[in-house]
Amino acid sequence: MSPYLYQILAIAASFVISLACVPLAMRLAFKIGAVDRPDERKVHSRVMPRLGGLAIFIAFFAAMTVFTQPAGPMWGLLIGAAIIFLVGIIDDVWQLSPWLKLLGQCVAAGVAINFGIEVNFVSNPFNGPLDLGYFSLPLTFLWIVGVTNAVNLIDGLDGLAAGVSGIAALTMGIVSLLQGQVVAALAAFILVAAVGGFIPYNFYPARTFMGDGGSNFLGFTLACLAILGTVKSTALIMLFVPIVILGIPILDTFFAIIRRINNHAPILRPDKDHLHHRLMAIGMSHRRSVVIIYIISGFFALVAVGITFITGSKATLLLILLLLLIMLAAGKIGLFTGERPEPQVAEAAHVRKIEM
Repeated sequence: MSPYLYQILAIAASFVISLACVPLAMRLAFKIGAVDRPDERKVHSRVMPRLGGLAIFIAFFAAMTVFTQPAGPMWGLLIGAAIIFLVGIIDDVWQLSPWLKLLGQCVAAGVAINFGIEVNFVSNPFNGPLDLGYFSLPLTFLWIVGVTNAVNLIDGLDGLAAGVSGIAALTMGIVSLLQGQVVAALAAFILVAAVGGFIPYNFYPARTFMGDGGSNFLGFTLACLAILGTVKSTALIMLFVPIVILGIPILDTFFAIIRRINNHAPILRPDKDHLHHRLMAIGMSHRRSVVIIYIISGFFALVAVGITFITGSKATLLLILLLLLIMLAAGKIGLFTGERPEPQVAEAAHVRKIEM
């Protein structure tokens, strides 16, 4: 059988398995108590099953092990993903403490690094690649754990984390192909298919949530694929490509930290001032807020792909302009402070919403 046909089968199988497993995961969630109950921070008003991530995990793991031949670092990704997914599932049922969840994330990251998923060098403009030496392990460790938590933090609206992760995975697949990292690209496309099978059940109005198991699995897998597929080039600018691809979860986490410092609040304390909350605060509907964030993610994806085609100086200028635009927009909607929008702004947005 042609390798290309086998790859297409792997992607198709991932989608079908995910689509078929979601209803089963929903029924299992109610049986074992993996449900999400509404509270003052959440936008849903009824008890929801939150085991949908099980379908994504099974689809990805099955397609990767049956239709591909995992080796070396890819086994580190799969084993680490299994560990972090298990920790998330336990949290979905019994509500682990933040420190126990962090411990599980650290163990999974350690497994991935042990199998060779590691950022080893950056470009030295004066004398070729520069070995990161002792900084390699902590940099890789912080990246994996940080992205895992960042994706978990944006899982606040129906279809949001899944859609953003799907866009990110698709972009990583494209960039990985451009970098000649075929195995990482195939893994990314298989992940896209797994998310695609879940989205019909999760987009507004959602029938199920992915839960911490799903969001942690997606964050961890995206973090590892970013290293395997997009930072193997010696060009320094390529280190910023995964940051741009994962711009929404990374920036939302960054703004949350700044906001809580400004408000003298504990950094780990949850709030209702994330990007999706701010969009709804200025009058956007649930569905429209998610679609707008999808569009922003798509824009970041285009920038990330574009960076791979232009020179370092032009790419740097593009990143600076993008950062300035982000800072201006973030300040406008109060992501730094969490301040409520001015009455006339909210009222105008509400009028527009009614007219449309």
